[in-house]
Amino acid sequence: MQQDAAPFLDDLTGVPTDGRAWWLTTSDGVRVRAGLWPAEAARGTVLMFPGRTEYIEKYGPVATAFRKKGFGFLAVDWRGQGLADRLLPDRRVGHVVRFTDFQMDVAAVLDLASRLDLPRPWHLIGHSMGGAIALRAAMQGAPVQSCAFTGPMWGIRIASAMRVAAQAVYQFSRVTRQGHRLSPSTKYEHYVLTDPFEGNMLTTDPAMWQMMGDHLRAYPELALGGPSINWLGQALGETEALFQRPSPDLPCLTFLGSAEAIVDVPRIHERMGRWPGGRLELVTGGQHEVLLEPPAIRDRIVDQLIAHFDAAAPPVPDRAI
Repeated sequence: MQQDAAPFLDDLTGVPTDGRAWWLTTSDGVRVRAGLWPAEAARGTVLMFPGRTEYIEKYGPVATAFRKKGFGFLAVDWRGQGLADRLLPDRRVGHVVRFTDFQMDVAAVLDLASRLDLPRPWHLIGHSMGGAIALRAAMQGAPVQSCAFTGPMWGIRIASAMRVAAQAVYQFSRVTRQGHRLSPSTKYEHYVLTDPFEGNMLTTDPAMWQMMGDHLRAYPELALGGPSINWLGQALGETEALFQRPSPDLPCLTFLGSAEAIVDVPRIHERMGRWPGGRLELVTGGQHEVLLEPPAIRDRIVDQLIAHFDAAAPPVPDRAI
């Protein structure tokens, strides 16, 4: 797979300045972006699978927390968002042709990690939409020692009547070839740029809310609005398909904010309840972006994740005397 140097927006607030980024060309010819923050004498590497509308630099504060503990941090701009190729002429609309197409992005990222010989073991974290992508990747045998999730999109929080309506709109759009249209009741503008901090569904930390807004105002090309009709239909289909499958044979730790209002909370409880050896941690007062909550919460979660990674790591062989 082709890989060339890509921009790394390290002039943004909270972004460490020693990262590197690459363009990766997937097997179907889409250009995505991967970014790495290395750690000295790394004990392993975190593979971060972000959520919808997100981009690599947003995870600068999270990468900093992991690097302090000796873990490198690799993140990706999925197709259709960040600086990766947008899939529609109107770049404001989040779109994917098939949800499983994201697995071609995963393959490109894993190929890069292998080419760079990133320190092992590798550990996978999936947030929101990235939680669905990561779950499928883990089910398909991604070479990771453990997995973890934050507010994973294993279902979308939507009323039953609206779910039926969304499926009907999706099926109609396939017949009329209108799947590229913006989903009803969503906006062309990024949520952080249109809504106030008070009452937001992402974070209780005003500094993180300000950081996200500052990023998008500095680089408007990072911004993404609502999903297309096709994205929504595909996402609903993918979460149903994943629900029917057993959990992968990997140690798993999942974090869920007690004030989660975006993804389907019962689905998370159900999945973790049947994950052998899996553990669900509720973050009191936390919202959707638990890794972008105030530093005390974020640091506590990172410490728990590292303990989870260490417990899953293969034992170090005894030295010969």
